[in-house]
Amino acid sequence: MLVAVAIAVGLGIAPVRAETVDLELVFAADGSGSIDDDELRLQRDGYAAALSDPKVLGAIASGLHGRIAVAYIEWGGPTSQHTIVDWTVIAGPDDAAAFGRALRSAPRAAWGYNSISEAIAYSADLIHGNDIDGDRKVIDVSGDGPQIGGRPLDLVRDSVVAGGVTINALVVANRGGHSGPMGEPLDEHYRNDVIGGLGAFVVVADDERGFTRTLLGKMIREIVDRSPTGVPGRRLAERTER
Repeated sequence: MLVAVAIAVGLGIAPVRAETVDLELVFAADGSGSIDDDELRLQRDGYAAALSDPKVLGAIASGLHGRIAVAYIEWGGPTSQHTIVDWTVIAGPDDAAAFGRALRSAPRAAWGYNSISEAIAYSADLIHGNDIDGDRKVIDVSGDGPQIGGRPLDLVRDSVVAGGVTINALVVANRGGHSGPMGEPLDEHYRNDVIGGLGAFVVVADDERGFTRTLLGKMIREIVDRSPTGVPGRRLAERTER
């Protein structure tokens, strides 16, 4: 990278700079076998509608840079993570509408069951591999079931948080009545084992109509937050001190 910049300067060409945004946000949505086609459509419609909502657009405009970057993935089993809509800078209603059209029209891709850890790892790779410079970096995991396969969830979560990314979660409680791996309520599993980083939080959508409403509030909260992301939690600090 330094060599390329030096060559560009030597030729009198201004080097390309990463686009600066207030927030890099990955929507990591459950596309596993427990989500049927109607539920998948409702889920995508919810994200598209929430991102185009005037309240969300107002929250985006209120930021220092007035724009965020979003990407949408769907995940299933340990080897099934898929970018449905790649990084898109949202600075107004036209950007949000274009993102929504792409999301609604993309074919289904994910298969298998509930590797939350691999979904988080894939999302973090998207963040660290893009050419966008975000003041804050967040992964927004939504799911209706517990971690089943893939790398250990706590190790992946802690590594991603240590890399400067906060992980939030939306638990869809109405699909199947799933619980955590130890029989605990699903939102408790996500709160204890999935989320991480300074200010990380879980919200629960109780019904189909409530999905978009809950997602809307969650999205606004993530956009207007000005806290640093990815600050290691106590569990990671304790592990490091041993």
